Amino acid sequence: MTIHRAPGLLKEQWAENAVSIHAATHARFVQAHVNLAAGFIFTIYEADTEAKLIEQFEELGLPYDEIHEIQFSQSWPEMVQMLTHMGRLS
Repeated sequence: MTIHRAPGLLKEQWAENAVSIHAATHARFVQAHVNLAAGFIFTIYEADTEAKLIEQFEELGLPYDEIHEIQFSQSWPEMVQMLTHMGRLS
């Protein structure tokens, strides 16, 4: 997962970058959560290594502030199921 801060980014600029992101070869874009007003972008990419992801960002000219490996993800139904299994919900 990556965090990008891009104050002043316009929706049109996001759309322009989408073509390059879609064609990327070192990392695969999965999802983004964007708040244009705050200039905050949270993205999920799949890559063989962090170095490959960084290489992809450099090729695309996409600045980033943080990169973190995701250990697991959990949806609301999965959380409820886990808590029920643990006896924390009835």
